[in-house]
Amino acid sequence: MTRRKGKSVSFDAMVKFFMQYYNIPTRKDIDKLMAKMDQLEKLIKPTAAGKSRKVSGPKTAKGSAIAGRSAATSADITLDVIKRFRKGVGFAEIQVRTGFGEKKLRNIIFRLHKMGKIVRKSRGIYLVP
Repeated sequence: MTRRKGKSVSFDAMVKFFMQYYNIPTRKDIDKLMAKMDQLEKLIKPTAAGKSRKVSGPKTAKGSAIAGRSAATSADITLDVIKRFRKGVGFAEIQVRTGFGEKKLRNIIFRLHKMGKIVRKSRGIYLVP
């Protein structure tokens, strides 16, 4: 008995199968998500426009001078600490002076570096240009 050849599977069908099997979103799925995000942003913008968000300063004794500022953001507080050291300051010292958690501080430093407000002198040492 000869073996019967089956239908060849198209490349598009294989791609579709793998995308469904591994839960990879399609362009249609992403477009739906983007539309929902736009709807949420439209709902949030009118409510957020009237309210201003204030970030409280650190609760450590060393940062009490900075804590008195009412409109200071976390990035402003961190930048003020870095400005005090002309030769650069280490991550641990910034963390002690601000009282921020490690993850939050790393994100702040990353954003400040990306905006060009601080420079990395060496690994873990930051200064204002």
